[in-house]
Amino acid sequence: MFSAADQQWMERALALARQGLRSATPNPRVGCVLISAAGALVGEGWHQRAGEAHAEVHALRAAGQDARGSTAYVTLEPCAHFGRTPPCSNALIDAGVARVLVAMEDPNPLVAGRGLDRLREAGIEVRCGLLEDEARELNLGFVSRMTRGLPWVRLKVAASLDGRTALPDGRSQWITGAAARADGHAWRARACAILTGIGTVRDDDPQLTVRDLPESDGAQIGQPTGQPTGQPIRQPMRVLIDSRLEVDPGAKLVRAGGLLLAHALDEHWLATGPLAEKARLLKDHGVELWSSPTLSSSSSSLSTPSSPGKVDLGALLAELARRGVNELHVEAGAGLNGSLVREARVDELLVYLAPALLGDSRAMFNLEPPDALESAKRLYFHEMVKVGNDLRILARFKPV
Repeated sequence: MFSAADQQWMERALALARQGLRSATPNPRVGCVLISAAGALVGEGWHQRAGEAHAEVHALRAAGQDARGSTAYVTLEPCAHFGRTPPCSNALIDAGVARVLVAMEDPNPLVAGRGLDRLREAGIEVRCGLLEDEARELNLGFVSRMTRGLPWVRLKVAASLDGRTALPDGRSQWITGAAARADGHAWRARACAILTGIGTVRDDDPQLTVRDLPESDGAQIGQPTGQPTGQPIRQPMRVLIDSRLEVDPGAKLVRAGGLLLAHALDEHWLATGPLAEKARLLKDHGVELWSSPTLSSSSSSLSTPSSPGKVDLGALLAELARRGVNELHVEAGAGLNGSLVREARVDELLVYLAPALLGDSRAMFNLEPPDALESAKRLYFHEMVKVGNDLRILARFKPV
């Protein structure tokens, strides 16, 4: 059994870990608290950015000699390998920590219990599992990338109460209110990458940047939604699915630079074919062209502008995970939304519902209706919260 004091200090460690919600990527969000034998807080820290000191090191530096004989509360198993920084398990041992309580084991195969074993071999008392669910929730994406080789995919939709995302002519600004839009930017900010499709770029010419963050700390979602004090806004990677390379080089996404564009064309057409000049122009704007394994219905072995394949969504997600994307935030239209859901590529829906009715307008997803109600795609509500005058729903396809 864990004591009330144990729970209190682990809750403090989790609160510290949340400070890295938007900055720790691609590393996990981790917090650490050091408590003396007399029950006093002697050091604490959180992992701020990849390549910099881990939470345990920050806490040990703050504690100094007071770390000896203390209890360390850590939200994730201390690492046991040399990466960009030395192993934290070694640092705890060298500091003379007497006891280590960990929320959850590290799913990284390079760690996976080795850190806990090393601590035990050094004679340190180790216990694991305190507030594990909360720690896992905080690092959904990291766990997904380590265990599945895929990011955690969160699909965001703003819609009317009758499930419509825009008028028939595409106008959608604004279905939801300012508070919901700012809250949506906070969810963008915690993501490692934002994905959209060519249809959305044609219709809305979005920037897909983080801005207009709310000032409050957003207790509404159990996570800080305002920008942590002193933390600059980190802009997530932006990803565009554009099978035929139809994007206008003047689009905001292109002009901003740093875009990853996933297409389904044979490289021949981008090197010497009719799209060579456009491909060169896009690259000059800093666009990286990623060629997808194609899913073409054509009998030709080449995917051409007139007979393109489709971007392999599974391969794209795996590529993003390889690049360190833990959480992928999707803001797209009904076509791409439907494809992602149909292929079971979505883990969570982030839906903002406005108290309005739009009638026979654009839908959230292009999906074939099921043959029977029993065959409908089922989700469960993880959370429902009022944001301004709108309702925000988090719905998942399966439990974490």
